[in-house]
Amino acid sequence: MTRKGLRNLLQCKPFGRRHHRDSQSAAATASSSSSSSSSSLEEKVARAEVVVIKWDPESSAYAKITSLFYEDRSEARKFLAEASDLQRAMLVFVADAEPASLSHPCLVRAQTLMQAAMRRLEKEFFQILAANRDLLDPESVSVRSAYSSVSEGPDYDPWENSPEEEAHLAGKSIGEVERAAGVVMADLRAIADTMVFAGYRKECVRTYKSLRKSIVDEGLYRLGFERLAPAQIQKLDWAVLELKVRSWLVASSVAVRTLFHGERVLLDHVFAGSDAVREVVFADIAGEAALQFLGFPESVAKSKRSPEKLFRLLDLYDAVTELRPDIELIFSFDSTAAIRAQALASLSKLAEAASATLADFESAIMKESSRSTVPGGGVHPVTRNAMNYISLLADYQSALVEILADFPIQTPTAIPAFLFDTWQAPTEQQTAVSGSSSTPASSSSSEGSRRSAIAVRFAWLILSLLCKLDEKAAAYRDVGLSYLFLANNLQYIVNKVRSCRLRELLGEEWATRQAAKARQHAAGYERAAWGRVAATIPTGNVSAGEARGGMRAFNAALEEVRAAGSGWVVADAAMREEVRANVRRMILPAYRGFYTLWETAMEDAAAVLLSPDDVGNRLGELFSGSGSYRPKASSSRTV
Repeated sequence: MTRKGLRNLLQCKPFGRRHHRDSQSAAATASSSSSSSSSSLEEKVARAEVVVIKWDPESSAYAKITSLFYEDRSEARKFLAEASDLQRAMLVFVADAEPASLSHPCLVRAQTLMQAAMRRLEKEFFQILAANRDLLDPESVSVRSAYSSVSEGPDYDPWENSPEEEAHLAGKSIGEVERAAGVVMADLRAIADTMVFAGYRKECVRTYKSLRKSIVDEGLYRLGFERLAPAQIQKLDWAVLELKVRSWLVASSVAVRTLFHGERVLLDHVFAGSDAVREVVFADIAGEAALQFLGFPESVAKSKRSPEKLFRLLDLYDAVTELRPDIELIFSFDSTAAIRAQALASLSKLAEAASATLADFESAIMKESSRSTVPGGGVHPVTRNAMNYISLLADYQSALVEILADFPIQTPTAIPAFLFDTWQAPTEQQTAVSGSSSTPASSSSSEGSRRSAIAVRFAWLILSLLCKLDEKAAAYRDVGLSYLFLANNLQYIVNKVRSCRLRELLGEEWATRQAAKARQHAAGYERAAWGRVAATIPTGNVSAGEARGGMRAFNAALEEVRAAGSGWVVADAAMREEVRANVRRMILPAYRGFYTLWETAMEDAAAVLLSPDDVGNRLGELFSGSGSYRPKASSSRTV
């Protein structure tokens, strides 16, 4: 007997429930006489020799070109049974024999047959794995796992039923492809059980790893994941890196929930009898690939910061957070703890980079130093860009709640409470209606506090923007235009808040307060620009000369303000109509009274006498961009 054969025989252990029962039987047989064990071994050798020699590739040309499991499944079952019976008989013989009997010719013959049987099974194992790559693709395996978890208990034996019967256990809930995959997986498990029980675990594992590791690597490649060193990733231009981030985000769910999960399901099935084997094999097959795949977000987080990267950092954070429960389950072995740690490290670095990038954005707002003004007092590009950025950030509330909990806001001064509405946790009645009444009160309170912290952060961002807009308003020489600029920009901010998820963060009361401030700025424009026009309208008891002078002053002031404000704008349509209406109320009632009183008396005056309708039409053209007004002959006269 060869040393390897004797070592395998002495070191092999029962594998699975069925083999546990068999080992108990072997222990009982060990107490019988030496002649009885020798006779039993001779009988097992004779029976095994018939089927093993028939399928030995080294003894039969037929066996070289034919698959045992595809040619005759009943004979495949017989082959496995005879190999296991032979192994048990050898164990009984060795346990009962004297040391000198270990060279017994029958035992040597048995070991030779066992080696031949294992060569055949190793060949079959390789052929089944190689020929059924499509059936064993991670997606099919993952689907099959839905019924496997129910039908396979801890004492499950795949060959107590035939593979066809085992696949039938799945019922009609899976398709033909998954049923076929079930048959193949049952074959692989039966072979693995037999080889490991016979002491040929190393050969079985080597064959399995050589084929399945390439499946994982190829799967990631097909998903578009390019394996790059962290240093390479950090040196990429952002345009190139963003494409890789997008590709990773698309691939992430499939890679974890299908590729890695499918490999874990297949491995757990094939080597179900040994936790130690499964742990070592899975770490070798998927460990390196998973570390590189889940390390990609961390490498991105370590690249040079810029405001445009923030959203991709948050996308990556959301993706890893969503996949973490799956990662914890799939890579639950001690040997794959580094992969779980990598997922956490990626989240930590992404949070750190996102917080720092957000601080950079805040700083960029405060340090914006362009002194150019917007023609007409319209919405400044800084306002548009900042609010577009902030509104997009509001879509990442979940990620920001987690991130900012570890990186709280640092402001030079306290934020006034009136700038935002504190978010309130749902009441018990609200949570009951929404179906979440089982949430602990402390958890709800904690969530409310964290959401309030997010509201504070967004309120601070907008406050920073408002302070910058105040600086820019001072650059306008015309006080009325300065007010109009503030009204336009603040109303734009209010509209933006109300049109996105910022509204639920800051609250409608916040928006209402800011809208009221925008109207106050508009009222400042009305007073500064039109107050002096209204002041030229004569009131009370005046002489005809004073009335004519007042008329000329009114006409001049009206045209001067209209000319100066010909290019001024009110961007919001509702505010524009409101400002026009307010200016009319400021001018027209007093002017109509003056016109009614002095129309006849001024027939001989050398002045343009505008009718109230003329004045109303001119005021109606405010912010319309129509240019100077040309009165119709029928609506005014020169006398």
